[in-house]
Amino acid sequence: MRGSRVTTVHAMYDAEAEYAVGVDIGGTKINAGLIHRSGEVAYTASAETQARQFGVIGRAQAVIETVLAEATQAEPGLRLAGIGVGTAGQVDVHAGRIRFANGLMPGYGGTEVKRHLQEAFGLPVAVDNDANVLALTERALGAGKGAKHLLCLTLGTGVGGAIMVDGRLVHGAWGGAGELGHISVDWRGPRCVCGSIGCLEVFASGTGIARRMRELLGESVDDQLDAKAVIARWQAGDATASQIMEETMTALGSAIASLLHMFNPEVIVIGGGVAEAGDVLLDGIRTRVRERAMPSLLEGVRIVPAYKGNWSGMIGAGLLVWERSTKGYYL
Repeated sequence: MRGSRVTTVHAMYDAEAEYAVGVDIGGTKINAGLIHRSGEVAYTASAETQARQFGVIGRAQAVIETVLAEATQAEPGLRLAGIGVGTAGQVDVHAGRIRFANGLMPGYGGTEVKRHLQEAFGLPVAVDNDANVLALTERALGAGKGAKHLLCLTLGTGVGGAIMVDGRLVHGAWGGAGELGHISVDWRGPRCVCGSIGCLEVFASGTGIARRMRELLGESVDDQLDAKAVIARWQAGDATASQIMEETMTALGSAIASLLHMFNPEVIVIGGGVAEAGDVLLDGIRTRVRERAMPSLLEGVRIVPAYKGNWSGMIGAGLLVWERSTKGYYL
């Protein structure tokens, strides 16, 4: 499926409705669900993104249709407050357009996500970066509940980031603030897909972890080796995987220490597929942050896993609908 088309699956718009659709668009997977304004998830559907084969917006529309088909069959006359989208890439939050997407999502840059989905479903659509919507979940439901000063890092196909100051997301001029994955942690390091040198994303993304492992193993390695396999080898004691993950934790420790010095947060939330490595990864990151951060700024800061793991982005995307309706665009 390419482009956008009018769907045959309908739900009525109601600004006072208690449910919205939340969509999390990543370089690897798209998750969609029917989200209550409390954060409860009613129905879900997922699909591999396969951007080269299907086109991202068409794939996202198909996943939304699957959720709505199930929901409207169970609840005829379903009313929705809208559709919220959290997506990889740089998002112009005012236009709902992808301003930039790297080569992991070919053809996605320039996509008018808001316009496509509004035309397809006849519902209001709010679009933001995937890490920003993760921050909404954490503030409402997760480890950041009650916190006004919060940072989020998402370690997935790339590395995303979100900054919350005094309870409000920081967007910058059009939505590009929070590119925490492109902090340079090694000024003599390898080239990043963004064109810079030694970015955190090179070391801490699933794509970067797998690439560096394949480079160390040489020509004999299976091209399908992914970050999950590298992490499994690390946890089993493999020396090469251990070297890779030591570099990953060191890079994250360096970046997070710098972020502590800049923003003085209460909580730092780490989500995404790589973070599913669990406590062994988080403990390693915490140790390296302690080695680098000023004690006064580190005191009391919690470094914690994302609420509900990879569902957090989808939940936050749904919550975005009410956030936009009550607060408009943020800092």
